[in-house]
Amino acid sequence: MMMNFELTEEQQSVQKMVRKFVDKEIIPYIQEWDRNGEFQPAVLKKLADLQLMGVCIPEEYGGAGMDYNTLAIVCAELERGDTAYRTAVSVHTGLNSMTLLQWGTEEQKQKYLVPQAKGERIGAFGLTEPDAGSDVAAMKSTARRDGDAYILNGSKTWISLCDYADNFLIFAKTDHDAAHKGITAFIVERTFPGVVTKGIKGKLGIRAGNTGEVFLTDVRVPIENRLGEEGEGFKIAMAALDNGRFTVAAGAVGLIEASLEASVKYCHERKTFGKEIGKHQLVQQMIAKMSADLEISRLLVYKAGWLKNQGKRNTRETSLAKWISCNAAFEAANNAVQVHGAYGYSDEYPVERFLRNSKAPVIYEGTREVHTVMQGEYALGYREDKPLRQMLPAWPFEQVSLQK
Repeated sequence: MMMNFELTEEQQSVQKMVRKFVDKEIIPYIQEWDRNGEFQPAVLKKLADLQLMGVCIPEEYGGAGMDYNTLAIVCAELERGDTAYRTAVSVHTGLNSMTLLQWGTEEQKQKYLVPQAKGERIGAFGLTEPDAGSDVAAMKSTARRDGDAYILNGSKTWISLCDYADNFLIFAKTDHDAAHKGITAFIVERTFPGVVTKGIKGKLGIRAGNTGEVFLTDVRVPIENRLGEEGEGFKIAMAALDNGRFTVAAGAVGLIEASLEASVKYCHERKTFGKEIGKHQLVQQMIAKMSADLEISRLLVYKAGWLKNQGKRNTRETSLAKWISCNAAFEAANNAVQVHGAYGYSDEYPVERFLRNSKAPVIYEGTREVHTVMQGEYALGYREDKPLRQMLPAWPFEQVSLQK
């Protein structure tokens, strides 16, 4: 099957709908939310009403049954408003719900995936720990079998939606001597005794988002809430990151576009030496770089999405899209501040927020250094994508039209 870069009528309709939503529900208020460090869960409810919390989940599991590139379009448009709400969809849909779709039993899908796809319940993802980021195998959280349950102890940090999630996908060691092969995945409900969360304050960016820590103290998790088999947690986590990284890359496309739009607008408004600043060649150079990076990043994301639609392994392509687009977004936001000059240093214009927000995606879900090494190993033949025991279902799903 050949790749087609033209958006379908349905994808164009979704893009217009999400852009209209962002222009009405996020952009007019985001400066205040960002200043005050306020996350607005009501926005997620409105996204759920538009069927956007499960846009790529099959209809039979409560979703809209649309393809993975439609998810990318949604993420790009949301990040054009603010990274906080793209992050919410990335975590809820990409890291949690899509992982349940890929690895969950039918009972787990009915109990957890269906309400999450409908936006009735919110999902989060708990992999990172204070001493275990890129080195996942260094995690210290434990899961001990106790009859028909597991007892979980440990902590997770930098968890998006920590204070608002109903369900957490938590990874813990069931065998400390087996390194990454000793990790197991669990579905943990907020209401389980022993689960406590605490928000993190003082972040450089994504201040309008909720990020924090999850503490687990003798949390009893039923055996039926184990996702996959014992020891499959690392494999499940890496599959989840393929999905999460895809949405992060798509969001970066939206941030590049927002930086370009703001810069072009300012270039036509601001005059120096008797002419619009857009007439100056060095300014044109920055605008040209943003424009080129927007096209490059979008194409890389759509290629990864196309592979997902075919049900094919896409770790290499998604890593490349995440690496390139997030670096490009950081550079675009930085140049956007430069184009705006002194005004770019003030929150009177959105570009200073773009720059602050653009830094986190260069770090999370695989630092740029991790992705650089991955791409080098692929090119040298040291790394190859072996088939997973389970893959995401190939599109097309049974489709329904999103509410207009």
